[in-house]
Amino acid sequence: MAQHVAPPTANAPALPAKLPIGAIVPWAVFFGILMLVLLYFVGAEQGATSVVAGEDVHEWVHDARHLLGFPCH
Repeated sequence: MAQHVAPPTANAPALPAKLPIGAIVPWAVFFGILMLVLLYFVGAEQGATSVVAGEDVHEWVHDARHLLGFPCH
């Protein structure tokens, strides 16, 4: 059984040369801040630096704390 592959046509859309930096910066800042907040909650949200009262956040991130090497008890 023969298979036929069509050759590429000259009308194929060209890919953009590069993404403008202005389109990347807001997303990079957003995800950078999000990662810092997550790192805080996993690594330091307990004791004297606690923002949320109680043990709820500690229990939610307990296994991630151990996985990343943060001491918690």
